[in-house]
Amino acid sequence: MPAPSPLARLACFALAVLPTMATASNLPPTHPTAALVKKYFECVVDQDWKAAAQMILPESIERKRRDTLERLKRAPTMSDETAVLEQLGVKDIRDIEKMSAVDFFVADRKYFHNPASTTPELIKQKKASLKVDVLGVVGEAEDSIAHLVVRTSQEVVDQRIIELVFISFVQDEKDKSKWLISPDMQRPTTISLKPDDKGAAPAADAAKKPAATK
Repeated sequence: MPAPSPLARLACFALAVLPTMATASNLPPTHPTAALVKKYFECVVDQDWKAAAQMILPESIERKRRDTLERLKRAPTMSDETAVLEQLGVKDIRDIEKMSAVDFFVADRKYFHNPASTTPELIKQKKASLKVDVLGVVGEAEDSIAHLVVRTSQEVVDQRIIELVFISFVQDEKDKSKWLISPDMQRPTTISLKPDDKGAAPAADAAKKPAATK
């Protein structure tokens, strides 16, 4: 019996791995996340970081807070540590340890967007010119995750800035009407290829959860 051709072997391989691959579905433009993402960008333009924080998965903010603490503890010099503390408007690592997820997010975003360089007139211009177009919504993990491709446009002084953004939402397990932005969805995820104690492949649930946060 002749050996199968390379093309046949490739087809068999594709069939073998197909059941383990994530499946996606096109969701309608009326999906609730389409309105939420527009609200989120309005909060960003307004620099209303408390409102924006309420729209983000708390675990994602907490992961970044922990990463910041680890970076501070491993800072090679006191100057490096002081620079990070000043960015967040605090004097000591213990101040960050006491922060809530919302407080940390507000401090981090204030530094990143540098409010000192933003005038009320500029915010007004950006808000009036802001356009948020949802180009597509893709569902994953039985549509409990929604990935949005978004085109934003806004005027800044004498320029119009246009960006293409990819944002992921996860559905709240307790309240199915609630969706939260999950920045960790954009982080690489490492999955063990070894079966668990029950013999099940751990990759099967990878699409249902944000990237692991250690």
